[in-house]
Amino acid sequence: MGEFEYIAWLRQQARREPARVDPRVLVGIGDDTAVLHPPAHPLLVTTDMLLEGSHFVLSEAGPRRVGRKALAVNLSDIAAMAGKPLAAVVSVGLPRGAGESLATELYQGLREMADAFDTALVGGDTNTWTGGLVISVTLLGEATSRGAVRRAGAKPGDWLLVTGPLGGSIRARHLDFTPRVREALALHAHTDLHAMIDISDGLAADVGHICEESACGVVLRADAIPISDAARQMADTRTPLEHALSDGEDFELVFAVSPGDGRRLLETQPVPGVTLVHIGEFTSRKEMVLDEAGKRTPLSPRGYVHQL
Repeated sequence: MGEFEYIAWLRQQARREPARVDPRVLVGIGDDTAVLHPPAHPLLVTTDMLLEGSHFVLSEAGPRRVGRKALAVNLSDIAAMAGKPLAAVVSVGLPRGAGESLATELYQGLREMADAFDTALVGGDTNTWTGGLVISVTLLGEATSRGAVRRAGAKPGDWLLVTGPLGGSIRARHLDFTPRVREALALHAHTDLHAMIDISDGLAADVGHICEESACGVVLRADAIPISDAARQMADTRTPLEHALSDGEDFELVFAVSPGDGRRLLETQPVPGVTLVHIGEFTSRKEMVLDEAGKRTPLSPRGYVHQL
């Protein structure tokens, strides 16, 4: 299958199901650009590139799961802003000679995520080369009428809450997670979110981003941090808590709310599918601290970092 045959195949997939005719899309795959109706609220734009050997091992994951993850990580960024996904463009660098099945399965993984979150696939670019698989997604979203939730906005005294257990994502979760788009929208509707981020680099690193942007510090309570079964099963020299703090690619949401709103959220647990957990408090001192049974030690914003 050549480039133009692949584009024709993609257009055919989009036309097979009338339900996929999206009123937001005036011109989709096949022209020089897509043409979209402008959203009613501020536009959100995010992009992520996934590289074979860095973000996935193709022989272990398979192309369908890679396609799924490529869109899911972008959806998670939209969730972090409490936004609604709209449309995506996808660029791929396919290994030369990999065969037609890789390209079609990659699309099926993208399609699975797109359908699950009402996201139009409106175009992109396809190339082949002598290296491994590369896939880059740019996703457009829309803020709600309440506006986008940013990393900046946490205040001293605010509570820090998280939507689920952390650590050990390498055991499969980093490929198979479901982005917390619906949960973010539900939280945004129920309470005043002061700041929020999705956990992609690691709890300590991403909470560090909130602290930096909000010009405050935080105390994390070790005994409150929810640790996943996968983190407890990791066979290395690090403790389950260390995995929960720094593994990354959990794609849970961690957010700041007032103490009053935090208590109400914990008592009512208004978001289906998750159990909200209170894991710390923001402070006026610009430092991160880990409290373990009353003993407080400095906490570095550690997590996954791409080395240049």
